[in-house]
Formats: sequence, structure tokens, C-alpha cells
Amino acid sequence: MRPSVAVSLLLAALLQTPAFAAESVLPQAQAYESSESWRRAVAPFQIADRTWYIGTEGLSALLVKTDAGAVLIDGGLPQAADMLLERMRALGVAPSDLKLILHSHAHIDHAGPIAAIQRATGARVVSNAESAVLLARGGFDDLHFGDGMLFPPVHVDRLVMDGETVELGGVVFTTHFTPAHTPGSMSWTWTDAKDGKPLRIAYVDSLSAPGYHLVDNARYPHIVDDYRRGFTAVRALPCDLLLTPHPDASGWKLAESNTPTTLTCRAYADKAERALDKTLQEQRRAPAKTDAR
Repeated sequence: MRPSVAVSLLLAALLQTPAFAAESVLPQAQAYESSESWRRAVAPFQIADRTWYIGTEGLSALLVKTDAGAVLIDGGLPQAADMLLERMRALGVAPSDLKLILHSHAHIDHAGPIAAIQRATGARVVSNAESAVLLARGGFDDLHFGDGMLFPPVHVDRLVMDGETVELGGVVFTTHFTPAHTPGSMSWTWTDAKDGKPLRIAYVDSLSAPGYHLVDNARYPHIVDDYRRGFTAVRALPCDLLLTPHPDASGWKLAESNTPTTLTCRAYADKAERALDKTLQEQRRAPAKTDAR
């Protein structure tokens, strides 16, 4: 579907008078409060020949431009939808040019604006079965956060399996199941180019366990096993450049530099596994104090 005339006029007006200049801050949500850095807009910038960063300081959103249209990977918070559409238009990507939306995991701070962008562009959303359920529920009954992170529900157009590829305009995206943050966590790899040389980009999902109940979790008995499986998968990725849904998770201080300076995929997984082991030790010593939501 194509955006309505009213939406097109609105986008044109936004382009004439940018509403999301660098350093502006997106509004706070009513039901979910987030860090200001997650809402602080930054000017779009190029990472590789086809890959652009169009997210905020604290939450990644990537735009990959191909000869057959564009691909959006993650989006940030729900209130980022208009900003992302504006950023895409400024880079020469009209709403109808966006063909695919890929994502990492189904939490409000990464999948929040997907439904709005899907409506405005007609792009097809690609996910796996685990995440598709949470996307359709808009985050309702999350394993760890209950109903505290709700976002507009998303319809998934294509389900992918581990290792399956998605192609657009000669760019091939491979999905890797890395269940070390949510059961449906996905990482994506593709080959771009920079300075005349191939660049294997790995957009690797979060590997953290923020407040998660890891010991004797009745709803998720094999949670630790899945984390180990996710770490192993990340270490094996083709990874000249690591990018993550939270830039700082991989060591990239975006507020200081637009040039990604990040960990290797192996180092990223090793660091996350050490953090998991520490949390496990703490919870085994005092399991009764753990939030078991």
C-alpha cells in the first residue's frame, strides 16, 4: 500500500522544516519511560557504501539502500516513527521505496515504531516464529517484563528459519538465531563495501539479561542453555564490523564519534558470557531476592 496524500504532504512539510534536527530529543512516552540518550536524535550518517545509521544516540536503526529499494533494520522507540520516515526521505528513500523491515528482538525499544512504518510504507516485516508472537501481541505478557513494555502490535509478513537468507537488490541478509536476550532474538549479517573493499557487517542482537530470572525459571526452564547457544552462534558470525541495537553495548560511544569503533563478535560474546556467569552466581546465592516476573 502507498501512504495517503495527507501523509505525503506531511512528510514533504517535514522535509522543508526538519522537526528532528541533530541534538533534538524525542518526546517521552506516556507508559514507558526511557533514557534520554535513547531519544536523542542524531544526524544520519554513512557506515558503508549502502549502510546508513538513522537511529538515535542510544538506539540503533539501520537503513540499507539497494538497487531495488531499501531495508530498515530495527527502529527504536514507538515515538521514533516520524523521525525515521523523515531520515529516509532525506536520504532519497521515499516511503514506497522501503521494501523490507528486519529486526533484532520484540521489545519496545527496538520494535516500537515498526507498525507505524509498515503502515506508512507497505514494507514487508520479516521475523521468526518466537518474535512474531510477541510482535503480534505488542509486547503483552513478555517473559521477563510482563505488560510493562507495550508497543503497537505488528503483523509479520514473512517467517524465517535460522540461517535463512533474505535478498533485495543483490544484497543478501542472513538471519542467525541468537537467543541470548529473548527466545526470538535474531542477528543479521550482510556484505557491504567501504573504501573499495568488502565489509562483512554483523548486526548482533543484545546479549544481556537485565533483571531476568535465570535460576529455576518455571516459564523458561532452559534459559541459560539458550544463552550459551546464543553466545556460541555470535562467536561464529562473519564479522568485520560489529553493530548492536544499543551502540554502547559493543563499545561504540556514538555521542563521541560517528565512526564505529566496536568489539569483535567473539569479544562481545565473551564479555556477555562473563556477565551472565556473574549474575548466575549472585542468583544462586540469593534466589529469593530475584525478580521473577
